[in-house]
Amino acid sequence: QVQLVESGGGLVQAGGSLRLSCAASGHTFSNYIIAWFRQAPGKEREFAAAISRDGSSTTYTFSVKGRFTISRDNAKNTVYLQMNSLKPEDTAVYYCAGDRTMATLTRSPDADKYDYWGQGTQVTVSS
Repeated sequence: QVQLVESGGGLVQAGGSLRLSCAASGHTFSNYIIAWFRQAPGKEREFAAAISRDGSSTTYTFSVKGRFTISRDNAKNTVYLQMNSLKPEDTAVYYCAGDRTMATLTRSPDADKYDYWGQGTQVTVSS
């Protein structure tokens, strides 16, 4: 199995940027599709972005498309989420999740598909 640890969260003003990292250990990282989810207070967990095993394919939820970029460095066992033009509505705890059974990203927005989750990192965007 793989262990996932997020970092990089913090407090930023609207319009600012943050880069989140998801560091993996314990198994062959390149076997896993990795996604970022987020959960705001009082709201359900929401899919943000996902990346294929080799990094050649990505997918985003509409609200972050054009502002967020997901990438990965398999040599460093790390996935990144670059977040630009942040808005107060991006405030949430951000989680990375891993799955090694999906063949493509088609079902990557489904949180139930992931067996491995990190502990989360808080992102707060002030207006």
